[in-house]
Amino acid sequence: MAYKIELDREKLQKELTPLEYNVCLNHGTEAPFQNKFHDNKAKGTYSCKCCKTPLFSSEAKFDSGTGWPSYFQPLNKDAIESIVDRTHGMMRTEVRCNACGSHLGHVFPDGPAPTHQRYCINSASLDFEGV
Repeated sequence: MAYKIELDREKLQKELTPLEYNVCLNHGTEAPFQNKFHDNKAKGTYSCKCCKTPLFSSEAKFDSGTGWPSYFQPLNKDAIESIVDRTHGMMRTEVRCNACGSHLGHVFPDGPAPTHQRYCINSASLDFEGV
């Protein structure tokens, strides 16, 4: 898929930490409960680490108990791209930044009302700006 923003892998390799690069560009993951935003309770907006597109509001964040930041909905449905992920012997729905294609995490149908969705997102794929 062609994205609106083309990522410069060489530049990002210099700007991102090895973990951020692995999560965002190689579809990696980070350890649960040991990441920057899993317990962040500040109000603000979470944006894509690679292209700065706003993705999630703190108002949609909830404690899923999984150790990763979780949200019941993105800021808008066009911010996120969903892709079938058949890796690791299971079928899941991967979510990516719709602007640049950066890997964010996965979405599961076990979240709270009103959407019943749980966007389980890697902190390493996000930036946060408080209000």
